[in-house]
Amino acid sequence: MKEEKQREKFSGSLGFVLACVGAAIGLGNVWLFPYRLGQCGGAAFLIPYFIFVFVLGIAGVAMEMAFGRANGTGSMTGIKKAFKEKGIKGGKIIGSIPTLGLGAIFLFYAIVVGWVLKYFVISLTGKIENLKPAEYFNSFAGSPETIIWHGIAVILTLIVILLGVTKGIEKINKIIMPCLFIIFILLAVRSLTLDGASAGVMYLLKPRWELLLNAQTWVMALGQAFFTVSLTGCALVTYGSYTDKKVDLVSAAVQTAVFDTLAALLAAFIIIPAAFDYGLDPAAGPALLFITVPSIFQAMPMGTILSALFFLGIIFASISSCLVMLEGPVEALMSEAKMGRKKAAVLTSIVFFILAIPMDLSMNLFGSFSDFITIVITPLGSLLVAITYFWILNPKDALMEINVGAKKPLGKYYVPLVKYGYTFITIAVIILGVVYGGIG
Repeated sequence: MKEEKQREKFSGSLGFVLACVGAAIGLGNVWLFPYRLGQCGGAAFLIPYFIFVFVLGIAGVAMEMAFGRANGTGSMTGIKKAFKEKGIKGGKIIGSIPTLGLGAIFLFYAIVVGWVLKYFVISLTGKIENLKPAEYFNSFAGSPETIIWHGIAVILTLIVILLGVTKGIEKINKIIMPCLFIIFILLAVRSLTLDGASAGVMYLLKPRWELLLNAQTWVMALGQAFFTVSLTGCALVTYGSYTDKKVDLVSAAVQTAVFDTLAALLAAFIIIPAAFDYGLDPAAGPALLFITVPSIFQAMPMGTILSALFFLGIIFASISSCLVMLEGPVEALMSEAKMGRKKAAVLTSIVFFILAIPMDLSMNLFGSFSDFITIVITPLGSLLVAITYFWILNPKDALMEINVGAKKPLGKYYVPLVKYGYTFITIAVIILGVVYGGIG
């Protein structure tokens, strides 16, 4: 009881929701969504995407939040406790997978945040005006210089984590999430006023209904929806463990999915119309952010200011995701090793930074490691939480927990939705990810 009283909490529903939105909004919203939306049928792609976001938001997001709140701990301790309660061995090993998976994402994600920080600085200084984007990025990524920027990204994340849940994670998200949307709206308006923007808008929104008959459209919509709402088996579980029974988890899950989707749509309307206006490739993948976008701002009036504003928005989006990626493992150390926040955060940050340095220096290693983690380990972590909560434990208890504080409680349909539907979907995400070489 003493530990429970001392556990940090979000101050209320707003802080919790904004933290979860921050966890969900990330680089995937900028890198993949605009391209996938245009490539897979424009407005037609939104049909399967919205279906999967709604189902996964209600099923997966609410489930992970509730698992954390019910146990008052992260997934490592929660899974271990469930296995012990039912007399099943292996709980400690199984329980560590979601947490280690989330930490592994932080390893390579912080490197990319370092790249974004670098591009923000060269935008502020005006250096971005004269560089050759492709040549510059290829000489920078994989070089020793990235270690410095990677380190800055880790330090910025660590500072917030050291401040704690209320004064750190909650407070920073209350500032940067509204700022992110303001920046994205301003940039979207500017992009849509370009002379050739209409072609980009048509690319994004013109329905190509025939692509709905293509299985790949549904596969990519599933992957985009699954990964965009931060289903890892640890991230939302950790944040859920910091909220109280008054919070409406059903509403929080829906708001997380809605605002994440809105951010992705805004990113699409910033990048794609501008790319069409300047005759650049809208399907450049990761290069879109560091090659295509700088090329756009170089050609645009007041480009350096707009570039700085854009990369500041991306910093807000990526740092907010980094926070939960570090907080998950830190919470596990605090709960399992009984460490204080300061010691757990500093130790975790140092270890993760050192482990990631080889990826700073090798783009091949960076690519293979990030693919394995995102394709296999991330959805596996969420699957393990679903199995623990709805197969090993009593799913009726899970439904009761989710409905505590809910203005519109979920019905009995929710149990089979997660127990069979979500479990099957997550297994499918892993299999399809392996087959397609990544779907999100």
